[in-house]
Amino acid sequence: MLRRLEDYHRIVVKIGSALLVDRATGDIHWPWLESLAQDVVKLAQGGREVLLVSSGAIALGRGRLGFRKRALALEESQAAASVGQIALARAYSEILGSHGFIAAQVLLTLDDTEDRRRYLNARATLGTLLERRAIPIINENDTVATTEIRYGDNDRLAARVATMVGADCLVLLSDIDGLYTAPPNQDPNAEFIPLVEKITPEIEAMAGGAGSELSRGGMKTKIDAGKIATDGGTAMVITLGKRLAPLSAISAGEKATWFLPAADPVTARKKWIAGSLDDRGVIRLDAGAVRALRSGKSLLPAGCTAAEGEFHRGDAVRILGPEGEELGRGLVAYDAGEARAILGRKTHEIEEILGYIGRKELIHRDHMVLRGE
Repeated sequence: MLRRLEDYHRIVVKIGSALLVDRATGDIHWPWLESLAQDVVKLAQGGREVLLVSSGAIALGRGRLGFRKRALALEESQAAASVGQIALARAYSEILGSHGFIAAQVLLTLDDTEDRRRYLNARATLGTLLERRAIPIINENDTVATTEIRYGDNDRLAARVATMVGADCLVLLSDIDGLYTAPPNQDPNAEFIPLVEKITPEIEAMAGGAGSELSRGGMKTKIDAGKIATDGGTAMVITLGKRLAPLSAISAGEKATWFLPAADPVTARKKWIAGSLDDRGVIRLDAGAVRALRSGKSLLPAGCTAAEGEFHRGDAVRILGPEGEELGRGLVAYDAGEARAILGRKTHEIEEILGYIGRKELIHRDHMVLRGE
């Protein structure tokens, strides 16, 4: 069992408003954010990729707009978010910039992780940012999301982001140092659970029901996030976030609850492609393309002879060889009409044919599973 963040490669960290915003002043809790930034920079300098899912926009914006400390109406929350997002982005940009790193703001809605085309667009954007060594700062787009299309909490959003980008670790910085058999502030005999191998109904019951005190503290949403993350192949850890340098504290062995993944992210994604999606079409290959795929290459248009069906970008398609034998399945990078237009053509011809710079792969190897894998 890995217990140090340095043992992971791609790490998503969820940060709550209570950690980031000083309750007394309504402004950024700068000493805490600086300590977190130092942790993030240390991981990044060691070759790790770090994404931050950060709350705080509404908490920062409401004070600037003069809203009293009461529950806000939807339009008030959205107005506060629109002001707070600027302040939040500026804080991360300044503090990470002082260490030589670029911060990138990414605002997502529930639809961005549920609609396949938007999911792929968001995934590609985050992947590009990580390739350029930028640190994405992700939040739910509270300025436009209505109650009906919101996540409502950043625990589950962080879990979806983790599975979207193929992260191998999700960190939930909490107001409690992990999972207990009962609410520790109510039950002096509550026992700490350092490791959860699988989220069972018994584990879910420990998080409390919808009306429990523990649920109101947020543990239920963390267990819900854990189900999303671990099913997608991502390990998860819950630990106390309010201490300074909270990520270093994890690696130093401070108290935390670890959740084991069901599989590694690549295996989980390939299982999803292989068995969880209905195929919408067929791509036929020549013998050269078959050899390329079996050697671990992506599928390029040059090796394709036919595209059948009316699929769209991001849909699953079957991949067939010259004799009609099924080689596997993959997520196609183009709509059917575009795919047919570039069949058999070289990569450098794609822009001229389609009128824009498209992806060089018809199906990337990361989005493909071959029979026997």
